[in-house]
Amino acid sequence: MKKIFSLVLALIMLSGVMVLTASCGGKDKLVCGITDYEPMNYIAGGEWVGFDTDFAKLVGSRLGMEVEFQEIEWAQKYSELESGAIRCIWNGFTANASEDGVARTEIVDMSYSYMLNQQCVVIKASRAGEFTSEASLAGKTAAAEKGSAGEDFAKDIIGDSGTIIDSAAQINTFVEVKSGAVDFAVVDILLGQRIAGSGDYSDLVVANIVLESEVYAIGFKKGDKLRDKVNDVIKKLYDDGTLMELATKYGLENSLTLDTSFGK
Repeated sequence: MKKIFSLVLALIMLSGVMVLTASCGGKDKLVCGITDYEPMNYIAGGEWVGFDTDFAKLVGSRLGMEVEFQEIEWAQKYSELESGAIRCIWNGFTANASEDGVARTEIVDMSYSYMLNQQCVVIKASRAGEFTSEASLAGKTAAAEKGSAGEDFAKDIIGDSGTIIDSAAQINTFVEVKSGAVDFAVVDILLGQRIAGSGDYSDLVVANIVLESEVYAIGFKKGDKLRDKVNDVIKKLYDDGTLMELATKYGLENSLTLDTSFGK
């Protein structure tokens, strides 16, 4: 009986060692919530690529974390974060915007901002002479990604007499404009300049209407200490020129910035 007990005990201890070894050998995961948004996160050759995609991989490598990308509905970004389905929102996330009047910095902890952006108006090229100012968009029908900074701008621009059509992703709004279902779309300018006027959307243009400037940052659940570790890596990648090399790769060298006033 003693021999049997000793054998069982030895097996239990061995199992514990194996579990501990597997745990120590594996990497912590950094699951990033994203949408299809060129040039930040998009699929090419069957894999996610883009500035934010490569940026996240660089940060994960420096932190010894395995990076995964989870495509989400942008309107559900906060619930995905709160549930633990994602660890952060890393997808051209506008830091200086609000959700229903509440500043995003009050909802999540932001990293340092790293990219300049602004909203833009996408229209049919044939209607460029019709839409020349924010006032010319009042009362019209607009498309915007639900839960985005663009949606907030669109609501303000069209006023009470206008109509807004929500899309699950920014890329979908181009279809709405092309089909004539809406008069215009409000999207991030980095996306608008990349898509409008090319390929299937060669008949679309970015209207000559200047909207408020923005910055991008990474959103973390309130109190997540990982945010501070990510900030340290961002600063190093910016200072040593790595981020500029990455920005140049995606044609974003004129938009790269670093503002440490966010993420404190």
